[in-house]
Amino acid sequence: MAEARTEITLKCTVCGEENYITTKNKKAHPERFEINKFCPRCGKKTVHKEKR
Repeated sequence: MAEARTEITLKCTVCGEENYITTKNKKAHPERFEINKFCPRCGKKTVHKEKR
């Protein structure tokens, strides 16, 4: 039986740095994940989107 949760990488929309790895349930939430997180390269909170 396959796992419902898959690992995704979050990428900063400002500088393009891949900063975070998390999991999500693709069956329950098929849309792309987007969240405000701190980017150490930019030095501020920026929008991070799911990398495809």
